[in-house]
Amino acid sequence: MRADVIREGLPEQRRVLVFFGSPNQNGTTAELLHEFLKPFEGSARVETVNAYERNIAPCIACNVCAGEERCSQPDFDDIDALIRAADVIVVATPVYNLSLPAPLKAIVDRTQRYFAARFSLGIPNSVEKHKTGALLVTCGSKDCEGAAIISRQLKLVFSVINTSMEGMVVWPGTDFDGGRETLEKACKSARDLALAMQCEL
Repeated sequence: MRADVIREGLPEQRRVLVFFGSPNQNGTTAELLHEFLKPFEGSARVETVNAYERNIAPCIACNVCAGEERCSQPDFDDIDALIRAADVIVVATPVYNLSLPAPLKAIVDRTQRYFAARFSLGIPNSVEKHKTGALLVTCGSKDCEGAAIISRQLKLVFSVINTSMEGMVVWPGTDFDGGRETLEKACKSARDLALAMQCEL
């Protein structure tokens, strides 16, 4: 899966924005994402931001966004445009030390501009278009504590980008025989979640 992959469709098609947080382009996270996207084939335009290939700079707490509705670092501007245009936002990520991989965490931290818009500038919904969101998580461990922590982080971000969290799919134990034992259940859950979300579009 390449960065910023665009599956072109008709102009009226809905837009699905994927934040892909794995350094492995063909690993378990990519496999879970592939299953999730199957129901959208032919009916949505999918745009992917690969966190490792984009290498977005971290938030530097400069507080520019607390005084103006913008970020001082322009490398996030096109991602901001994608967020505003999306109908569905999907975050697909492995668990690293009970949290997000660093390149994806940098993207999440850069959403400070939306928190500042709401709480410093008094703009309730700086992102006008409502979206639905999903979280896809792969865990090397059979313990899903990291997925729960990531979900809490993401719900906060979704709250300031006008996005409702529709569901989370967790594929645990991927360090054990590649997660084959839990693969079928995880893939079915991903497809079922996507189908439910597609019905809402």
